[in-house]
Amino acid sequence: MGIPRLTLSRIAFIVVWCMVFIPSTLFAESVKEYIRITKAGASRIPLVLKPIDVKKSGNGKYAQGIDLIIKDGLDFTGLFAIIKPPMNIITGGDLYQAGKRQINFAALSSVRAEVYVGGVLDRKGKTLEMDMEVYDALTGRILMRRLYQGKRDELRSLAHSFCADLVRLFTGKPSIFESKIAFVLQSAGKKEVYLADFDGYGAKPVTNTKGFAVTPALSPDGRQLAYLTYTNGLPDLHIKDLSNQKIVSVTRKGIKIDPSWRNGSLELATTFSFDGNQELYLVRKDGTISRRLTRHSSIDVSPTFSPNGKEMAFVSSRHGSPQIFIRNLNLGTVKRLTFKGKYNTQPAWSPVGDKIAFTAMQKNREINIFTINADGTGLRQLTYGARNNESPSWSPDGTMIVFSSNRGGSEKLYVMNADGRNQRSLKLAGEQMQPCWSQFR
Repeated sequence: MGIPRLTLSRIAFIVVWCMVFIPSTLFAESVKEYIRITKAGASRIPLVLKPIDVKKSGNGKYAQGIDLIIKDGLDFTGLFAIIKPPMNIITGGDLYQAGKRQINFAALSSVRAEVYVGGVLDRKGKTLEMDMEVYDALTGRILMRRLYQGKRDELRSLAHSFCADLVRLFTGKPSIFESKIAFVLQSAGKKEVYLADFDGYGAKPVTNTKGFAVTPALSPDGRQLAYLTYTNGLPDLHIKDLSNQKIVSVTRKGIKIDPSWRNGSLELATTFSFDGNQELYLVRKDGTISRRLTRHSSIDVSPTFSPNGKEMAFVSSRHGSPQIFIRNLNLGTVKRLTFKGKYNTQPAWSPVGDKIAFTAMQKNREINIFTINADGTGLRQLTYGARNNESPSWSPDGTMIVFSSNRGGSEKLYVMNADGRNQRSLKLAGEQMQPCWSQFR
């Protein structure tokens, strides 16, 4: 991967020399994608989002719904600062034809906008057509124009398709808009695994143990779900195929803890104790063991893999207190990653590959989330003074982290930018914990 984390500069653009081809019925020319380089922590991109115009009466309710979904989606990413459109934003041309309207760039300049987004919505039978355009407000150059089509009950999908294209235009990376978050929901003394969209929308149960289902782990392709159940009093590892609902039960005696899928494969790592000690093993999706990964008298748990699947971070007590180590799976070498603090657990390797998030219990007994570079440098604390913050999991593009926190009195899911900014709740019902953000996109 190796792509540096990008935010926006107010001045420079770097042209990505791969063309975005627009259907000939829309726009004869292709446009170039742009990436703005910024440093982590820089301000959001000032963007004017004009309410979508409609060609026919009766389409206003669809346009309003799409406007709200686009605004919420762009806000969620933390990349954009949405500015209210100035007066007289359209000064001439065909109001109902994107690409042929005359935009008042002087007005955009007066509100210090860098990007302008507008569009026109039309309805043809049961199909909605959303013609969207994106301009560089500083130069007046069109950056993207595309037509989106969908059914009238697919407003969310329609709006998020545009959001995904806009994010990719400015970051050069796939976005979060097709990703899912698995998590544990606790209700009436029971715990079940649920699956929701990236923002918590549409949460639905994927287990029905009528007891306890915990520590969900989604495979890289988003089709397999590993989790632990306690229906028999002891933890059992289950692997569920979400496409056909078939479940494989991994039948091994002893402890089973913390499943985690290996990138680039359909194998997962988990802790077994059937050999007398708690060691990490690779398990195929059919439940058979592929190989043993650790061999030490201490306890080894909580595996997480580098994007290429060649290295594994894990927690071990081999030096006394729980610390994070990295094992090279090809060479078999192990190195210690964390040295500061006496209780470091729950590592999560960024899909970008440069950082590992983890939790640490501090002297005041508060649990907080940190990140550290994979080479052991750049230790950074992300949460402060907010009680217990646990189970960090990265978004597919590596720009955000979902985690659980009891800062409001009960356990809830929160998201934040990778540098700790913009921490906010997903506002799901009930109590939630142990989130896992899928890498599927």
